[in-house]
Amino acid sequence: MARVMFDIDVLRTFSTGIALGSFARAADRLGRSTSAVSAQLKKLESQAGTPLVRKAGRGLVLTDAGETLLAYAHRLLEINDEAAAAMRGVDLEGWVRLGLQEDLGEHVLPGVLGRFARAHPKVRIEACVARSADLREKLELGQLDLALLWEAEGRLSQAHGERLVRLPLQWLGPASLEALDAPWWAERRRPGAKKGREPLPLVLLDAPCPLREIVTAVLDRAGVPWRHAFTSASLAALWAATSAGLGLSARTALGLPAQVRVLDRAGTGLPALPSMALAMYRAQAQPEAPVARLAELLREAVCAGGLEALERPRLQ
Repeated sequence: MARVMFDIDVLRTFSTGIALGSFARAADRLGRSTSAVSAQLKKLESQAGTPLVRKAGRGLVLTDAGETLLAYAHRLLEINDEAAAAMRGVDLEGWVRLGLQEDLGEHVLPGVLGRFARAHPKVRIEACVARSADLREKLELGQLDLALLWEAEGRLSQAHGERLVRLPLQWLGPASLEALDAPWWAERRRPGAKKGREPLPLVLLDAPCPLREIVTAVLDRAGVPWRHAFTSASLAALWAATSAGLGLSARTALGLPAQVRVLDRAGTGLPALPSMALAMYRAQAQPEAPVARLAELLREAVCAGGLEALERPRLQ
């Protein structure tokens, strides 16, 4: 039997298409024609000897074989990119000032820093974990080279930015609904009961917070009474309060800790929440090599995490 040698370039197209949810978007991201990308996918399926994706409505869904190959593709691409980066950047030196929000610092940063440090041990990274308003101000003052920010509006808020992923906001509760042993939750779950007579307790960040304003505005429009049950400047404190059943919180499913889960809205009377976009901003249109390389790794990590978040199951 002939040995199969998967093409790294083809695997990258496959991985990018799945992360973006469209091979047409992958063609645009990778600078190729859609026909070239289609030919690459056919080649990959021929090498695998089985279909890797199937149509599902207007989108694509991985087959079992596709899920298996995607996991290997991520590993192969990571090793390949580390090797290439190490060869290109053996003497890469400098300093990168990175800004990001608390949830991204916990979810995205550890893996990215490990890959970056192995390939570029002479580059120093200074990370600033802060809220979006503080990060925007630091970017404007030239105190950051690179920043990841959640955007509620449809357009980018600053220059030299790119939208990486757009994810729906979700209602969040404790990992086990046993923690929600409260009259307000029992009322919302009782079949045929009038929803919303008890104010919905909210667990949100202190003001000013764009997400806090979005959630309360949505509830007001839906006629759902609410109250602030717990507020804090710390995201970790919010996760603790949510997991203890003090109330419901809201955020995207990207990087959620194990103690909280996305809630299924069916039968609860909870209104749908809008989406938010995660954008990456650079202080300069053409950043220096260390900044550009870190931006590349962050982009890959966020796209992979966004796909995982979209597939996260909901707690009934």
